Parts: sequence; C-alpha cells; structure tokens
Amino acid sequence: MLTSDNRLFIAAAENPASLTPDGRRLCMEARMANRHGLITGATGTGKTITLQTMAESFSAMGVPVFLTDVKGDLAAMYRPGAPGGSVAARIDELGLKTLGYENRGYPVRFWDVAGKKGTPLRTTVSDMGPVLLARLLELNDVQTGILNIMFHAADDRGLLLLDLKDLRAMAAWTAENRALLASRYGHVSPASLGAIQRSLLRLTDEGAERFFGEPALRVEDLFATDIAGRGVINVLAADEIMQKPRLYASVLLWLLSELYERLPEQGDADRPRLVLMFDEAHLMFKDIPDVLLEKVEQVVRLIRSRGVGVYFVTQRPSDIPDTVLSQLGNRIQHALRAFTPKDQKAVRAAAETFRLNPAMDTAAVISSLRTGEALVSFLDAEGAPSMVERALILPPEGGIGAISDEERKAVMDSSPMQRLYGTPVDRESACEVLEAEHPSSESSEENDYRSPWEDMLGSVVKQAGRTIGSTVGRELGRAVMRGLLGGIFGKRR
Repeated sequence: MLTSDNRLFIAAAENPASLTPDGRRLCMEARMANRHGLITGATGTGKTITLQTMAESFSAMGVPVFLTDVKGDLAAMYRPGAPGGSVAARIDELGLKTLGYENRGYPVRFWDVAGKKGTPLRTTVSDMGPVLLARLLELNDVQTGILNIMFHAADDRGLLLLDLKDLRAMAAWTAENRALLASRYGHVSPASLGAIQRSLLRLTDEGAERFFGEPALRVEDLFATDIAGRGVINVLAADEIMQKPRLYASVLLWLLSELYERLPEQGDADRPRLVLMFDEAHLMFKDIPDVLLEKVEQVVRLIRSRGVGVYFVTQRPSDIPDTVLSQLGNRIQHALRAFTPKDQKAVRAAAETFRLNPAMDTAAVISSLRTGEALVSFLDAEGAPSMVERALILPPEGGIGAISDEERKAVMDSSPMQRLYGTPVDRESACEVLEAEHPSSESSEENDYRSPWEDMLGSVVKQAGRTIGSTVGRELGRAVMRGLLGGIFGKRR
C-alpha cells in the first residue's frame, strides 16, 4: 500500500504505546527503496506473502518489479484477492479498509526459461560471457582458461556465439586447431577441452539449451507500466529451474550484469526505476568462487546508482556473504526456529544484524514470531537504519496462491512480450559458419593452402553483412572491448 505522502506501507508495528493506526505504520521511504533489502525466515513463516505485499507496493508506486516465483504461489496476484480466514482477520485487526486497502489485481507478465509457464526468457552465449558460463559448466581454472580461448578465437574470426550448439561447434573447431591456437593464445589441453565438451552435453541434457538463443531479452522490456501508471510485475516461473541450482543462479547473475551494463547512472532519485526480488537467494552464492563473489559484491554495490533495488529472500541472513549483506539496509526478519545449538547461533547472528531496540530482546522475539509476524527495520529518510520493531505484515491486495494452466495461458497470450519473444529464431552463427568451412572432398585446391587465420578478415566482413540490424549485431567487431561489467563477467560487447 502507498501512503498519502508516497511511502510504502508494508507493516504495522505491534507497539502498544502506538495509540493510532497511523502511529503503527512501518513505511519504507520511496527514495531509499534502491538501497537493497533482505527478507528472511524459516519455511512457512510468511516470506512469500511479504514478497508479494512489497512487490504490489512497488507496482502501485509506478516501479516495475522482476521477481522469481519458486513455488508458483505468486501467480494469482494478477487478479483481485478474495481474503478469508486469517487474512480477513488481519485486515480487520489493522483497520486497513479505512486506510485505503482494496482488493485488486496487478499488472503481471509471466516469464519462464523453459517457455512453458511464461514467455521464454533467453540470452545469448556471448551475452552471458565465459566467467558465468564457466561456473554454470562447473569448470576448474584450467578449463575456464580454455573457455576464454574459445571466446577470443570466436571474436577474432567474427563468429557469433548465440546458443549452445555454437559453443559446441567452437569447441570442436578448437580441438581441430589446437596447434594453431597454442601459438597465439597458449596451450590447449585435450583433456580439459574434453571436459568442457562433456559439460556442454550435460547442460544440454538438463534443458539449459532453451535459455540460450534468440530473440534474446532486451532488459529495457522489463521497464513497463500499465495505463494506470502501475509498474508491471515480471514473474519468473522458477519451480523447474530451481531443480538446477547453478542454472538458476546463473540466470539471476546474468540479469544483474545486463542491467548494470545497460542502464545509465541515475544517482539519488525519488524512487527506483526497477526492483529485483530473488527468492532462494542463497543459491546465487553457493560454492561461488572468491573471484566471482568479489565481482558480484561490486555489482550489487554499484547497481544502486543505476536506480535498481535488489531484495534477497532466503532463510537466514548468514546465507548471504557478509560483503553483500552489509549493503542490504531494508530488512524483514520472519521467525527462525532454535532447536539445536547451530539454530540458536543463527538466531543470535540474525538478531545482531538489526539496530538495537532497548524495549525488546530481539533474539528471543525471532524465535517466538507467529506466521505473518516479523521484525522490521527500514532505512529512514536520512539513510540510517530505523530501530527494529515487531510488526504484522500487511496482506496483499491481489490474489494469493497458484493459478490454473488456462488462466496462466490467458495472461501470457495477452502479453506483448509473447509476440516479441514467443517464437525462437535460429539464424546463421558460429555453428553454421564452421560447418560450411569444414574441408570436404569437393573443396577447391586453393582451400588446401588457406589457414583459418588467413580467412579472418573476409569472414568478419561477410558475417557483418549478414547481421547488420540484428538484435546482437553489437557483438561483432568489438572483440575484447568491454565496459566495467563486461570486464567483470567476461562478456563480449
């Protein structure tokens, strides 16, 4: 909900000294919404409802949202809610009807890497870059170095790497030209190259191939509002992709990098231009290499100046690395259970992340919170964390829970994104070019004396002619030129 002074009304404090409904409001300052945030709590304590309430509030403020739906429980917000039971009791308890609360649907667009429960979400191999791909493929340092060689060789030859079959073709070409590449880039180990090829096959078998290709998402298409000025809530169906944690993490990190690289500096504005809300965020950081973690921390720190707020949703604050956790100023902590010494330590650590409230024992309260209750601390107008308060989270105005396949299809079909991205495009890229260049018995005698590097200039010119005006034309002719984020994630621009 929005207040009359354009703040986000998220929760109502349970402080008995607050005598009026207005005095109980715990609001997030709109201009502090891009300072990032954290929603934590054990399974079943209300994190998903909190995520939906916040997403609806951002939307009502005119800010588009991109969030991940890991259980399918967020889809129903496209239609008005029909509260009953405990939700209706919460509305009455907080007197929300007198404060402007009304049940209404919100503008929603569904996305899905698999293309089943939403418009296909795709990127190209080049846009993801070798650093994120190496993590997705579970490569070691030596294998990552060879993957970088493959990217450089493709750049030098003017070959577009769009999908996994392009990368497989490039791996096969690298195997055939190891001696040539060694003189230019360094030794290419056959064993390491074989490991890359096996990882590519495994990735294909897991269905990740659908994530790579064209038409690739233009992140600018996430910035949309409806005719009433409400921000569109982009919901990524993540129930299937969650079964492949590295792919899930790579999709989220790729989105962060794309937004950072594409958006200009904005500085401090009255409100963010986009909010990202990542559920099961601990998967982004599980087994992450130190060098990549350092770069992710840098992106999270700097993307705020692009007008993007990032909100991580997970069970415990300790699931997030300290270097990232320190940047999350807006915090909502649902209940944590303390059954074991390890659990008790986690509760104490969570309590220490809040600004102290002398009126309560924060650690004791965390263990006794009911479903829908939380400890809340938002940044104030000056950017300082407010004193932690025990609060009741407001119920969403939209529908709660899953929807039928028929309802989902109707929403998808009405989306302009389905017309833009619904049909895959497979145009000429590295795979087709390398197959055409492969020597055969009918090759001319002249080709027997031409090395791949002698054909480089002609190949670049020929390929550029084919791709001018295409969605990834920007990838050609800019081999190793990158901006800050390109340097971080190794992307080709």
